Amino acid sequence: MAHVRIALSQFRPNKGEYAENVTRIGAVITQAAQLDPKPDLVVFPETATSGYFVEGGVKELAVTAGTLARDLAAAYQGSAIDVVVGFYERFQNHIYNSALYVTLGKRKPEVRHVHRKVFLPTYGVFDEERFVDRGQDGVRSFETGWEGGGKAAILICEDAWHSLAATVAALEGAQLIIVPSASPARGLDEEEACDGAAALPASVVRWERIVRGIAEEHGVFVALANLVGFEGGKGFPGASAVIDPTGKVIARGPLFEEALLTADLDLDSLTTARSDSPLLADLQSALPVLTKSLSGKNQNDKVKFDAATNGASNAARHTPHIAPIVTGSRDREGDPLAIDPELTRKWLVSFLKDEVLRRRGFKKGLVGLSGGVDSALTAFLAAEALGKDNVIGVRMPYRTSSPDSLAHAQLVIDKVGIESLTIDISDAVDGLLRQVGNNDPHRLGNIMARQRMIVLFDLSAKHNALPLGTSNKSERLLGYFTWHGDDAPPVNPLGDLFKTQVWALARHVGVPEEIVSKPATADLIKGQTDEGDLGVSYLHADRILYHLIRGEEPTGFTKEEVEIVRQRLDSTHWKRRLPTVAVLSQTAIGEFYLRPVDY
Repeated sequence: MAHVRIALSQFRPNKGEYAENVTRIGAVITQAAQLDPKPDLVVFPETATSGYFVEGGVKELAVTAGTLARDLAAAYQGSAIDVVVGFYERFQNHIYNSALYVTLGKRKPEVRHVHRKVFLPTYGVFDEERFVDRGQDGVRSFETGWEGGGKAAILICEDAWHSLAATVAALEGAQLIIVPSASPARGLDEEEACDGAAALPASVVRWERIVRGIAEEHGVFVALANLVGFEGGKGFPGASAVIDPTGKVIARGPLFEEALLTADLDLDSLTTARSDSPLLADLQSALPVLTKSLSGKNQNDKVKFDAATNGASNAARHTPHIAPIVTGSRDREGDPLAIDPELTRKWLVSFLKDEVLRRRGFKKGLVGLSGGVDSALTAFLAAEALGKDNVIGVRMPYRTSSPDSLAHAQLVIDKVGIESLTIDISDAVDGLLRQVGNNDPHRLGNIMARQRMIVLFDLSAKHNALPLGTSNKSERLLGYFTWHGDDAPPVNPLGDLFKTQVWALARHVGVPEEIVSKPATADLIKGQTDEGDLGVSYLHADRILYHLIRGEEPTGFTKEEVEIVRQRLDSTHWKRRLPTVAVLSQTAIGEFYLRPVDY
């Protein structure tokens, strides 16, 4: 058969709910099968049956390939169709991150192939090797169920980052390389997609370059199917893609949205592409020469080679800076903190929709409006994500609060059009101080910050609305917040944005300029400003932090500025963690008993 029609599902699993996800996968297959023309193959992302970051939950969620095949067959009752689904697999007393290729719609489901992920990322946000085993079967091509035949191979996520894996697949005769992925989006740099499309997260741009390179070098089609949704704040971006054997993107999915995209593959075009660029044929011819040294001249050479490669492998495993984490090409030139504000807006709005509505089951959000830029920006984003009728802005003045703070908070309420409440915290704060005494304005400030959280969490219960955080990355890294105070809300859209990035995004979404441009202040002590307390401007502090948290020595700043920031960063780690608990057992929470926040 010269033509194959494929469909890629950008799927958002309900984390930890195997049965529900399989039912939904069956519904998507049914939807795809009703298309005209009907696809020959439907591809779902990595870990579609469970969600990716399930950590210690893999033991309960892993199933055999046969079990998944039977469950998919029960969920889909249509005519014959090939399906690829990523899942956590139980096989011969091991647990793997796997992908099943199965033909459904016949009397019995036909399992054609199971690929077990070979390269397990264990760095940055990833910890796969702690929970699953490395696949031992390598990369193999296999016969599909397409009418007229055809061969495919599967590479799961990081497998595709290693060029040798795709080469093996192509040498095995694969005409289509299927890449189910669950790679969180990273990088807010002002990047564009390779073909000039709208701005994409830097990691997505890099992914597209990788799969385009695989296709062009080997003369194969590549189908990249990405997970969507947010798990513990980490956003899976979608932007799935189908690449032809010349490296051209012939289909691409939207960002952060569930979607079903289709593409038609002309398998005859493989012949033309490989003739015009005979890289694969050249490789086949040169392979004996290239691999000659791998066999070694004698056993001693082989031992030396094995030792060297094992050492290199171990070194790579323990050197996370060489792993494929992308921060964008602007890290080393221009402004390292430059962001694409429209991409950032879309990303954070998608985060709030997913985290508040889907994962936590709230319809409404609460924002404590201080009159500052951070809370104003959070209100703007929340109103877009949840709808202005589902956001409550809460002003919580103390008797010494600046009148401008109240006025600017009201300005946001009026402009966004959200419901508002004003709760004066003076009596509550003063009542406590009358009993414990007040000799320290910093204690007063901390009491005020914590009292405001008491108000927000009580209103949360009253209005069934989730409190939304407003602390930015600069404040969090500098420890410039009240512990169990302003950083207490369970969902925070701004926590990975430096203050200067907050200003840029606030201007982009339309926060009034008088709020964006005024000196930053917590308004806890009369005349206090953030930069006055810190002893360094946010413009400099952000850039110093940028380098320090990467293990780099900042340049272009005074020694005093660098040491101020370094000291605050190094002395406030405790504020960014949960309370320290003495570990006494083999089931200590967070050490041995591991479950992600939303599962």
